[in-house]
Amino acid sequence: MEQIKAVLFDLDNTLMDRDWTFRRFAEQLVRECLRVSEPEEQQAIVEYMIESDADGYRPKEGFFRELIDKLPWASKPDLTELKAYYDRNYMSHARVMNHTEEALKACKALGLKLGIITNGFSHLQHGKIDRLALRGHFDEIIVSGDLGIKKPDERIYRIALDRLGTPSEETVIIGDHPVNDIWGAAQVGIRGIWLLRKHAWPEDLEGGKPWRTIRELNEVEPSLKEFVSGCVAN
Repeated sequence: MEQIKAVLFDLDNTLMDRDWTFRRFAEQLVRECLRVSEPEEQQAIVEYMIESDADGYRPKEGFFRELIDKLPWASKPDLTELKAYYDRNYMSHARVMNHTEEALKACKALGLKLGIITNGFSHLQHGKIDRLALRGHFDEIIVSGDLGIKKPDERIYRIALDRLGTPSEETVIIGDHPVNDIWGAAQVGIRGIWLLRKHAWPEDLEGGKPWRTIRELNEVEPSLKEFVSGCVAN
């Protein structure tokens, strides 16, 4: 097995704790904008918002329109107003995933090149990276909105490899999404470390299984170390 020379990280729910961020935003919206006083009802609405948001994979316009129609607003917003509220407040709750700094420093200490590969609008994803002070850790940052293609399109992983200057067999990817992060990258020969979050592995997904599976980012260094030091095991 080839030694590892580069690591690609997903962003949302891999480096950024999106679950925490969205939950705190939902709690703020319920507290500030809705006509709801009972804690049980407030919590029920938060849980509904989390489920309806579909971990951020649902298009925002449809999600916002549903909220406008269904929530008990103190003053009902239009789509522009709700989008502006989201843009003002969502990222104020952002935080990195547990052990992020530790994992990135450990990878750098091993001499690895580091990249981010993330789907999303350019201004949003770059804004997250800068707010969380992640940019300085990475050699390359690949955002789908900058390219007009997104994971799991094979081309975006090939662009990442080209920018990092490493072949697929010497590169791994770490992410939480089975298709976008693990399966998609496997189609071009990149080994995947699956960070277990909300997503189950689809039963009908053929090929591209994870090379490693972890639950926390402090498991990254032990997963990689023997494949960097020269003591490579198959």
